[in-house]
Amino acid sequence: MAPGLGIDMNTTPSTFTIAADTSAPIAINRMGFGAMRITGPGIWGNPADRCVAVAVLKRAVELGINFIDTADSYGPEISEDLIREALHPYDSITIATKGGLTRQGPDQWAPVGRPEYLRQAVHLSLRRLGVDQIDLWQLHRIDPQVPRDEQFECIAQMQQEGLIAHIGLSEVNVEEVQAAQPYFNVVTVQNLYNVGNQQSEELLNYCDTNAIGFIPWFPLGNRELVSTDGPLAAIAKANGCTPSQVALAWLLQRSHVVIPIPGTGSLDHLDENYTAINVTLTPESISELNQLS
Repeated sequence: MAPGLGIDMNTTPSTFTIAADTSAPIAINRMGFGAMRITGPGIWGNPADRCVAVAVLKRAVELGINFIDTADSYGPEISEDLIREALHPYDSITIATKGGLTRQGPDQWAPVGRPEYLRQAVHLSLRRLGVDQIDLWQLHRIDPQVPRDEQFECIAQMQQEGLIAHIGLSEVNVEEVQAAQPYFNVVTVQNLYNVGNQQSEELLNYCDTNAIGFIPWFPLGNRELVSTDGPLAAIAKANGCTPSQVALAWLLQRSHVVIPIPGTGSLDHLDENYTAINVTLTPESISELNQLS
């Protein structure tokens, strides 16, 4: 077999257990689905074809994906609505959602971390998803205008009330995760991370050491990174796979705590992304890819 990639389903762990050291662990398949792109342009409004969006969600589950990541701000609200329409009552599927970002228009996002707003966000997500408890609720951003301890305390209270089973944070550093730990067990973090942007390496190493799930958003990077003539093209061409599959395979092999959530509104792209679970990179290829950031 040519150097670069191989096929070996036994090399990379295919599952991860969120909150493994708690009384309610959640075992998931490590290739998840990010439900941001099933909305309209700018992550605003309805998708161009609602039936296709529903079909993508259903197909994801058919493929074996049992971890769906969304947020109340995707649409806003529309992603959660579509997930309920397509997948409720979520038999053996973990739905993770986020709150704490508000929307003012397409591609516009502003954090709001006031306790009363966070509580409202959780209650509305419960209603839209049609559940009594959210499996995994993640603070979309720590609001710099609100003392973070007030945000953490509010989230902890909602967990104690049974509204949230497990808690994660998004776009944080190691110090912020440690600051939240006295209030609740941080079981996942969600940061920008891909083969072309490895700025969250310190946090990923911390998660690896402490068995915290690391959910990289924007896992494929920009279009240039995974284009047919981009920096991943040579490795992909040598072994008959696509640059996108190389990017996802690199994430899966980076650490057993990494849970990629590539999102798409296309059935073809969904199948392409999922097939990356079959790709195994050699140490030489990983070393080459590590230098791209």
